[in-house]
Amino acid sequence: MLIVPKLDPNSEVPYYIQLYTFFKKEIINGGLLSGTRLPSIRVMAAQLHISTTPVELAYQQLLSEGFLTSKAKSGYYVQPIQTFNGIAAPSDLRSSKPYPITARDSYSYAYDFHISKNDFSNFPHKIWRSLYQEQLSNTDLLQYGDPQGEPALRDSISTYLSQFRGLRCSAEQVVIGGDQYTICSLLSLMLQGRTTSLGFEDPGYHLLPSTFKRNGFEVKAIPLQEDGLHVESLYRSKANTVYVSPSHQFPRGMTMPIAKRLALLDWALNTNGYIIEDDYDGEFRYHGRPIPSLQGLMEDSPVIYMGSFAQSVSPALCIHYMILPKALLPIYHELKSELYLEHSASRLNQIALHYFIERGYFEKHLRRMRLLYQRKHDIVLQAIKQHFKNKATVSGKDAGFHILLTLEHNNTAEQLVSVAKAASIRITPMTFTWWSEPEKDALEFILGFGGIDEDQIEEGIRTLAEIWFP
Repeated sequence: MLIVPKLDPNSEVPYYIQLYTFFKKEIINGGLLSGTRLPSIRVMAAQLHISTTPVELAYQQLLSEGFLTSKAKSGYYVQPIQTFNGIAAPSDLRSSKPYPITARDSYSYAYDFHISKNDFSNFPHKIWRSLYQEQLSNTDLLQYGDPQGEPALRDSISTYLSQFRGLRCSAEQVVIGGDQYTICSLLSLMLQGRTTSLGFEDPGYHLLPSTFKRNGFEVKAIPLQEDGLHVESLYRSKANTVYVSPSHQFPRGMTMPIAKRLALLDWALNTNGYIIEDDYDGEFRYHGRPIPSLQGLMEDSPVIYMGSFAQSVSPALCIHYMILPKALLPIYHELKSELYLEHSASRLNQIALHYFIERGYFEKHLRRMRLLYQRKHDIVLQAIKQHFKNKATVSGKDAGFHILLTLEHNNTAEQLVSVAKAASIRITPMTFTWWSEPEKDALEFILGFGGIDEDQIEEGIRTLAEIWFP
């Protein structure tokens, strides 16, 4: 059998890679059948007018990957492999449900009311660069670190949370992770065998309930009332763990009052359950006093507190954390040992952040950012009042990075989003936050203000009102 691969002498790809790619493709596609004997290294090199080295390197790579076998004094032969016949996946494995409209698209907008973008115009670049460079000189930080997180940063986090968010915790209860999914996955493993079902706010943020569902938990959507999760529905659900965002519910933005927080704690004590408290933007409250955490309302509370520095500093740091009840610490350490866990957040970023907090830079940065976001928040509210007049209502204000815009219109949410996009305005319908079907056909939109420039807000709101209500 004559086999003559075509080599491109002008390509930047080396000959041996070109040969390897050619043979691999032919074997996978069935062009070279199992048992086919390839030309010897010398014969192939002579046919291609090249040295034997590229041919030998290509054959050796194919050998190591199992595409070929070598027989002494006989040559190289194609190994039997499983080929693909092009049969489509069974239809029941493919979802017919359309993807909802979310804020995640790559389109560039002139007026970008993204629901989770930050403003880095005031980011302390020089300070952070200096702190980071300090850590680069410590070669020990290039080694593996503590899977639970750097002890110095865990101490800084527990101190900060105790002082400013009212938590009752110590450094030993802090677990640091590189992203939300890592933290949620680890938590679901810790709770397996101790709880079986998870209740969560609907509408709400789906990452944690989706993670728990993937890990075998029964998940139960719990409706909201004007002041937060419906506790009676939680009791009826028979869930023994609940996931809530009491300081600023996503996406509706309500703050859970103290009476309902105490009712939730009472539910946990009565059912021997756990509360997972997501405090994703608790530092950013613009009018009124900051709301203390649910976790800190009682000593040794059955609350797993989750937070991060994604909004307060930068998502690029990839530093998230959870505060575990003391009762769960032995289970965490058992998993850490069993799974050979390693640190998932950069040690360099962790130690730099520790000094950022310890030296007072974090507190100053938070004050500046809180004032900046408060100005944007107030501009948004004033612009909506001026340009939408009585055609829209606002809810979920006074905290966080978004407000909820509700209106009545003859068009659907998808049609209104399309009209806005044509005018280069990003706005996100709230529909993607529902786990179950929405209770009503209300037109509700999440309007983020964190990342848009202050001088674009009023013009963007005015344009949106004009195109939706010409």
